[in-house]
Amino acid sequence: MSSVSAVNSLVSSTTATTPAVSISSILAATSGTTAGIDVTSAVAAAIYADRAPERAWQADQTTLSSQTTALTSIQTATEALATDMQNLNSLTGPLAARTVTSSNSNDLTATAATGTVSGTHTVVVNSLASTAAWYSSAEALPTTALPPSSFTLTTASGLSHTFQIGSGTGIDTLNDLVTAVNSATDSATGVKLGVGATLVSDSSGSRLAITSKTSGAAADFSISEPFTSWTAPPMASGSTLGVNNITLTSATSPATTTTITTASGETYSQLATAINAVTPSLGVTATAGTDSSGNSTLSVVSQDGTTPFTINQPSSTGASLGFTQALQGADASLTVDGVPIQSASNTVSGSISGVTLNLLGAAPGTPISLTVASDASQVSTAINQFVTDYNTAIGLVNSQFNVDSTTNSQGVLGTDATVVSLQSALEQAFNYVYTPATGTTSVSTIGDLGITMANDGTLSVDSATLNSALTNNATDVQNFFEGTALNGFANSVYNALNTYTSPANGAFKVDLSSMAATNADLTSQINDYESGYIASQQTVLTADFSQAEVALQQLPQQMAQINALLGLTSTGNSNG
Repeated sequence: MSSVSAVNSLVSSTTATTPAVSISSILAATSGTTAGIDVTSAVAAAIYADRAPERAWQADQTTLSSQTTALTSIQTATEALATDMQNLNSLTGPLAARTVTSSNSNDLTATAATGTVSGTHTVVVNSLASTAAWYSSAEALPTTALPPSSFTLTTASGLSHTFQIGSGTGIDTLNDLVTAVNSATDSATGVKLGVGATLVSDSSGSRLAITSKTSGAAADFSISEPFTSWTAPPMASGSTLGVNNITLTSATSPATTTTITTASGETYSQLATAINAVTPSLGVTATAGTDSSGNSTLSVVSQDGTTPFTINQPSSTGASLGFTQALQGADASLTVDGVPIQSASNTVSGSISGVTLNLLGAAPGTPISLTVASDASQVSTAINQFVTDYNTAIGLVNSQFNVDSTTNSQGVLGTDATVVSLQSALEQAFNYVYTPATGTTSVSTIGDLGITMANDGTLSVDSATLNSALTNNATDVQNFFEGTALNGFANSVYNALNTYTSPANGAFKVDLSSMAATNADLTSQINDYESGYIASQQTVLTADFSQAEVALQQLPQQMAQINALLGLTSTGNSNG
């Protein structure tokens, strides 16, 4: 086949979908004086024309992508609003939050659990719960060697442990005692004593401090030391004893233990008489007197001068450690709405259902008023949040219907049925009117809460009106949102939104699934077109254009041969 025939064959064989190709256009593809075709460019131009349907499908995919992004944003905003409605339609949500106000927050504060019944209560704090504490006399240093001695720690529950100091026991200093007390258990049962020991150091030296780990009378404990002579701290002239328990272990054999309870107003003289009157005899003699300063004194001595006895009260002489009772473990005493309450802790629960009292100070006989009410701050925050989320949702919806002045077109979802119906549903949902089954209410519409709707459907809140409703009509506000059985405004709006947001068959899911399916179909169509048509076309066109290019390369030689046969020269025949 001649080169011209090959080129003409290529042109005549081009398919209908391939752009029109002429001999002149192919010849125009040659460069310089060398005949030939840029096969790569020629094939690319033909394939580009063949891909016109693909570009239309890809444009559809771009539109679908924009629609999916826009609809997903609207879906997210609508779901946030639906969550707000659920929050306002919950027995544990902000409408059920409670705050407690105390008329004397220096002595008493309180917190209330969600849903606690609102009301006012009267509390009188007579005394606080205390933690038992004892401390020893001072030693120069925590490492100072202590003389041999012993003491017994006994808890109110009957646990007991005797600590032996010195004489090869391994307990020789205050540091050793801290370790021993913290690890001590009841001698009989092995149960921990429930106390803790620390060192307290100041300018006077170091002392061992022992405290119970919990407060209350049940956590009280006593410390007793063996004495042959014991002297009570001097008591100012005219002063008397308070209510207390004094436990003595006798200086007789077998040893017996006796507890003497002092009454408020008693004197050392009366206490001495009580000790001496114990039967059988404790083997001690108690003597009351007066020192040189006029202070009342009390001393207890072993009758034989050698047999030791123990006493659980502070000592001034006769023992190496000289423990002093700093605090007695005691229960808190209070009345709640006239009912007497005892509590081992200053945090009292159960005296008022849902309320936890925090006792900070005692004021016997002084009533403190506690008011349990709706937490207006939390409710206000929740209401303002739903207004903000509503405005976000309606703003995204409205933007789809705004006409662009440049393109004179709406948003990508301007004709989407889901978005069109959602705009109407959002605005209509807020036309809700609450009517109580009985009685009247001050809050029947969102307008009564200071919430108004503008012409574009957005909401605004008048804070003064809202705060007034929350302060003065908290119950009406809660009834408006929750109805009689979680069937009020919040439930009504949520149900309207659930038509769109339901993960099972909501309009958003259906619409987005349809978009995704259409996009997948287009991708499949493009892939099929590429593999089923474009790939074969590229092969055919490459072969055809390559053949034409070879023919064009041969064309100059063939033209020269033709000219020679015709007797033509390159300069022509000047003689005619």
